[in-house]
Amino acid sequence: MKEITVQELKEKKESGDDFFLLDVREGFEYMVSNLDGENIPLGDLPSRVDEIKNHKDSEVVVMCRSGGRSGKALEFLEKEGFSNVHNLKGGITAWSKEIDTSMPVA
Repeated sequence: MKEITVQELKEKKESGDDFFLLDVREGFEYMVSNLDGENIPLGDLPSRVDEIKNHKDSEVVVMCRSGGRSGKALEFLEKEGFSNVHNLKGGITAWSKEIDTSMPVA
C-alpha cells in the first residue's frame, strides 16, 4: 500500500499540486473537521464510485480518521482501476497532531 505523510500532503496542498483528496469518514466526522476533500463514506464508496471515475488517472489521496478505512478504500479503488492511490498515514488524527493542533477530531 502506498502511503503519504501529513507533511507530504501539506506540501502538496501548499504548492498547488494536482491531486484528488477523498475523505472516506462518515458525514458527521467530516462536519467536525476536514481538509476540503470530497466526502464519500467508506460504506457508500461501492455505490458512489462512478462519481469519482473522472479521477481514475489522477493522483488520489484517501484519508479517514487514522488510516484504517482509507486503507480499505485504497484497495477497493485499485480493484476499480485507479492506479495512483495513496493512503494518508495517520489520517486526520495525524494532521491534528502534526500540522494543525487546533483542529478537532471526531
